[in-house]
Amino acid sequence: MPPLIASLLLLLSACAVAGASSSPDHTRLLNYLDAQGHEHPVRTPEDWAIRRKEILEGMQAAMGPLPDRSHLPPPDMKVTSEVKGEGFKRLTISYVLGAGRGERRVPAYLLIPDAAVAGKRLPAIIALHPTSKIGKGECAGLGQPHGRYGIELAQRGDVVLCPDYPSFGDYACDFSDPAFASGTMLGIAGHMRGIDLLQSLPQVDGQRIGVIGHSLGGHNAMFLAAFDPRVKVVVSSCGWTPFADYYGGNLAGWTSPRYMPRLKDVYHLDVKAVPFDFYEVAAAIAPRPFFSNSPLRDSNFDVKGVRKAEPQVRKVYQLLGAPDAFRVAHPDCAHDFPPEVREEAYRFIDAALKH
Repeated sequence: MPPLIASLLLLLSACAVAGASSSPDHTRLLNYLDAQGHEHPVRTPEDWAIRRKEILEGMQAAMGPLPDRSHLPPPDMKVTSEVKGEGFKRLTISYVLGAGRGERRVPAYLLIPDAAVAGKRLPAIIALHPTSKIGKGECAGLGQPHGRYGIELAQRGDVVLCPDYPSFGDYACDFSDPAFASGTMLGIAGHMRGIDLLQSLPQVDGQRIGVIGHSLGGHNAMFLAAFDPRVKVVVSSCGWTPFADYYGGNLAGWTSPRYMPRLKDVYHLDVKAVPFDFYEVAAAIAPRPFFSNSPLRDSNFDVKGVRKAEPQVRKVYQLLGAPDAFRVAHPDCAHDFPPEVREEAYRFIDAALKH
């Protein structure tokens, strides 16, 4: 199919999905729309399943459709180097995305703890990096202290996969593939393939997989968990606030090709027109354990928005019988993931994955 036609079809699909799934108020988590657009209260888990489906449709209207995963090839992990770390070994690897144009490979580090022994399966974590030229290197201890969560979790005995987000680190990307309407969806697809890879490894218990990320990695951790039920626990540091509270509703920072250009091209930077919001993304994780580090002085993701969303998200967790599974920390710091909060997050992960 010619790229122009494919792009037009994706745009028409976005408009159709947006019209079918948009809720009049994304803060009203416990209400859903029927096929005629009439609003109904969410009173049961079955009702929530309808509302959650609306959320995923709204996310795809903004991000582009999630690629078909029914005929994916094996991840085909290739190892190009190995380095011994303190309590783990770091493999430089790549794996097959298996969707879109050509044989795109996702560059990553795989951290194998010294605790890994034959016949023993360990929990695994996908560690998603913040905005950084070195990408995955941040999580592998090669960058800023707030990004050390990858190696710290490996030193605690988790198998850790640190993939590059498209256009960072070694992941060269021109975002011209018509199969992906956004870098955000390309990232989600690559992270889901990362779970495929982890589940194929003999060292990993495929039923005990979590995700952690800071900043860019923080909201990508939430996006991954919303679409992939194999994620059993989520930690998002400085990763979210409702769109209206992101720089006063200025969405321009979300609209480059590496993120969600439809927010500008289709929804014209209008917060009220965007077909999803972070109230919904956070709630879509329920009832799985979700830890949010939301500092008091984060200039990127305003804590006021998080505090408005917290009680609404908690209502969903309560409805689904997991009132204590949603935890928010508010350290008195700026856009950071301080050591004491990282330690609290690790204990949260350990409890969720029974490690």
